[in-house]
Amino acid sequence: MDISIITVNYRGWEALNACLQSLQKINSPGISFEVIVVDNDSGDGKFEEFQNKFSDFSFLKNSGNNGFSNGCNRGAENASGKYLFFLNPDTTLTSEALEQLLKTSDSHSEIGILSCLQINENGKYYNLRNLFPSFWRFFGLTRAIYRKFNSEKLKKKFSVQNGLFYPDWVTGAVIFMSRDWFDRIDGWNEDYWLYLEDVDICKKVNSEGGKVAVDTQTTIFHKHGGASRINIKTKAVTKTEVIISKHVYISNHFPLHQKLILHPLLFTGEIVEKLVLSVLGILLFFIPKLKVNILILQKLLRYYLNVIKQRSWKSPRSMNYPGRRNK
Repeated sequence: MDISIITVNYRGWEALNACLQSLQKINSPGISFEVIVVDNDSGDGKFEEFQNKFSDFSFLKNSGNNGFSNGCNRGAENASGKYLFFLNPDTTLTSEALEQLLKTSDSHSEIGILSCLQINENGKYYNLRNLFPSFWRFFGLTRAIYRKFNSEKLKKKFSVQNGLFYPDWVTGAVIFMSRDWFDRIDGWNEDYWLYLEDVDICKKVNSEGGKVAVDTQTTIFHKHGGASRINIKTKAVTKTEVIISKHVYISNHFPLHQKLILHPLLFTGEIVEKLVLSVLGILLFFIPKLKVNILILQKLLRYYLNVIKQRSWKSPRSMNYPGRRNK
């Protein structure tokens, strides 16, 4: 088997349907591939329906909504391909893109993770010129200042050579890597439930001397926000998990003296911001969007209390949260 295409789903059936239909249309006689769908226990009765509709593909039902990293690892455990292609359910794939990614990977063994250009429904390309978080550019303002004063240096860093450019990390929506590289870095880090797991896996490849690359010779459609449901409760969960994952990343990748500064700064900034926005949400109750900040504040306060209690920055939703795997 050349390629195992792995997609993780949680109640994103409409987007997944379009994705799987595009995979059914792939016609690349020289390439053998399998499709593995890991459903994170959507629990809405759609699993069996899709299993029957796309009977040529493999469907795995996870034990719960265990996060993106865990879903990817579950898929990889059941994959037989030389290459693992982690693909979001809100993407669509063409034969040309699949062939190009395989061709590039076969000819560049130094590339640990390969992605490609991604375009959304408005015809706009995603910015893939990403830098790893560092002490001086961890927050939005300092990151913007860094880019401003290092524009020429970054222009050179992200210049295209032979159809490739090399960012520090790429989005987890499109990640193509060999089984050898996946095993070498021990897969996806399940400290993360959602968000920054893609930065983390690229960081691990980088630490092992591998390159992260973007192939500019092919493009994949990626619908903006197509894999998530839009309601206040879901939005509160996802926005809270972004903040939590930042703490996890700090905990995993920064030296102690920097952790002692970054954790309090992140905590203070987020709590103050959400307090202000929550007050506005109460005063301007007729603006529904502001209400989400009240929920985020509640979830954050609960999370920080758990940090003190468990002495861990991990999300309680994470598979590596203390005691989680034994439940």
